[in-house]
Amino acid sequence: MTLHPIAHAANRPDHPAVIMTGSGDRMTYAEMDAEANRFARLLRQRKLGPTAEGGDAFAVLLENRLEYFVLNWGSQRVGTMLVPISTRLTGPEIAYILKDSEAKLLITSTHFSEALDTVRAECPDLEILVMDSGADDDFAAELARHSDAPVEDQRAGLIMLYSSGTTGQPKGVKPAPPADPDPMAPVPLMGLATLGAGMPADGSMVYLSPAPLYHAAPLGWCSTVHRLGGTVVVMEKFEPEAALKAIETYKVTDSQWVPTHFVRFLKLDPAIRTRYDLSSHQRALHAAAPCPVPIKREMIEWWGPIVNEYYAGSESIGMTFARSEQWLAHPGTVGAPIYGKLHICSPDGEEVPAGQDGLIFFENDLLPTYHNDPDKTAEAMHAQGWMTLGDIGHVDEDGFLYLTDRKSHMIISGGVNIYPQEIENLLVTHDKVMDAAVIGAPDPDLGEKVVAVVQPMDMGAAGDAFEDELRAFLAPNLARMKMPKLFDFRPELPREANGKLYKRELRDEYVAKARENA
Repeated sequence: MTLHPIAHAANRPDHPAVIMTGSGDRMTYAEMDAEANRFARLLRQRKLGPTAEGGDAFAVLLENRLEYFVLNWGSQRVGTMLVPISTRLTGPEIAYILKDSEAKLLITSTHFSEALDTVRAECPDLEILVMDSGADDDFAAELARHSDAPVEDQRAGLIMLYSSGTTGQPKGVKPAPPADPDPMAPVPLMGLATLGAGMPADGSMVYLSPAPLYHAAPLGWCSTVHRLGGTVVVMEKFEPEAALKAIETYKVTDSQWVPTHFVRFLKLDPAIRTRYDLSSHQRALHAAAPCPVPIKREMIEWWGPIVNEYYAGSESIGMTFARSEQWLAHPGTVGAPIYGKLHICSPDGEEVPAGQDGLIFFENDLLPTYHNDPDKTAEAMHAQGWMTLGDIGHVDEDGFLYLTDRKSHMIISGGVNIYPQEIENLLVTHDKVMDAAVIGAPDPDLGEKVVAVVQPMDMGAAGDAFEDELRAFLAPNLARMKMPKLFDFRPELPREANGKLYKRELRDEYVAKARENA
């Protein structure tokens, strides 16, 4: 049996491939196949195709909408390199990625008209097609000019994702060329989905995707669901009650989350949490950041033992996986390796024993590079040829991995290494805290001081009394040297919809303040 949207379009043409929860827009497999063929021809007409380096690049700057999948599957037929761009970025940041990726085409929509003014000024030779424009650059009109017949000599395409730029300019993660250029050949994530997560391959899956499609996990898992013949239900924007309603309405069987989503769910009024029928829900994946143990435990108590966790990255160098039962036996773990071989190393590169923290490396035959940045690629490599995502952690005696924090997030205060993830995990369990970020800010005596930036459930609660309450809450479980020296209350934190926190923005702000006061 061939598992690919092309085969599903032939065998089950009317089966829904995508449903948008907000607009209700739908696309069948036959419709998605036809539009993908048109887009493949559009790319071919513009002479975009496979190259010795992996494929000509084209960029996509779009909100969550049906056409994202047309672009993805069209690219997968002509060997091009799709470059998703974060919708959170400014015009200059978007222009930087367009130049760095050497994109020959940008597909976007009128939603980004303001940023496009900057893009056009900085990239005057770049061809741009705009959805909903109704002008000469209208994407739909251009697409309609092309036949929906399959192109000849189809070839698998690639996706180059850009890092969030938390420690500098974002870098493109350039994947290794596919082992098999046939676009209908299986990909590693299919095996991980079926054998690891237990996703069905009979087309019965209904998968809820609540996060932005420009991120690795949403686009990767949605593509895998399409290979398996399931239906992808996409939220235009995550909202906790709307997500519960979507599970009930569409009889969702599978889903993908981040810990921030879980926190938002658990802050809902209990009457809302129990209002919706979630009985169809069989598998709930989560990743992107370590989940606080009390949060994960409460989610399992609510949803049942269907909450499965994995650890991976845009680089696709390895993956760990833990089912609910495994996690309950190893609370706090992000799983045991199911793809790539795991190594935990000290700063000198030597492997450390179980229970000891170190830099996490994966050994794998397929390793990416960082586009236009050989130094960053070299920094991520071990002398043995292994690669790291930059995370610190340890394994237990049973081989289960635990994450401590990002290496780049470590705070050095008075000569002591402090990992902020531990403090953040405690703070978000307080019933009056919606979100929290802990950073190191410049300090003349300590080098860095620990600062907790907190988003209260109610900003009206912010103030000295709430700070005292949080200090008392942290004290029993937090060493004195880790206690924040400063609490900063804000109505919102700079967090991506996929859960990633832009700590660099907060750190830069405190560095600037320190310079002003110097």
